[in-house]
Amino acid sequence: MFWTIPTLMTWARIVAIPLIVGVFYLPIDVGTRNLIATVMFVVFAATDWLDGYLARKLNQVSAFGAFLDPVADKFLVCACVLVLVHLGRADVFVGLIIIGREIAISALREWMAQIGASRSVAVHMIGKLKTTAQMVAIPFLLFDGMLFGLINTHAWGVWLIWIAAIMTVWSMVYYLQKALPEIRSRVK
Repeated sequence: MFWTIPTLMTWARIVAIPLIVGVFYLPIDVGTRNLIATVMFVVFAATDWLDGYLARKLNQVSAFGAFLDPVADKFLVCACVLVLVHLGRADVFVGLIIIGREIAISALREWMAQIGASRSVAVHMIGKLKTTAQMVAIPFLLFDGMLFGLINTHAWGVWLIWIAAIMTVWSMVYYLQKALPEIRSRVK
């Protein structure tokens, strides 16, 4: 199941990271860089939904794909958040919250899986809402301009990334609360 269509799409999200970052080093005007990076992010982010759909539809669901999919998502989001912080389009505090939460919850899920309690930290709606807010905020901030002459993507992106940061903390607290009984039973 290493080279299935869904798994290749997941790998594509990881390969996209240096490509999106590299766009900002091209000797072209800023607006064109922003547009290219935004389109790339949207296309590769859309593969997250598509690879899951295809894995189920083609009966190509695998343990490796289930492992790689969230890793690719986290890499893509964290890399883009770092780019946005570097460009001054996102606050470093937002970057620390988003990246710190991803590390903490990934470690928590790994530990919970080792002790056989992974169901208590399974993906919840608050995590999905957090991801949605991030996936809308990031392309808005990558674009960093007026969309259709009407939408100030920078202003909307700043609001959305802060909303995503708040939801990030909220989801982390939720998962930690769910894991707390297991943690308490294991710590002596």
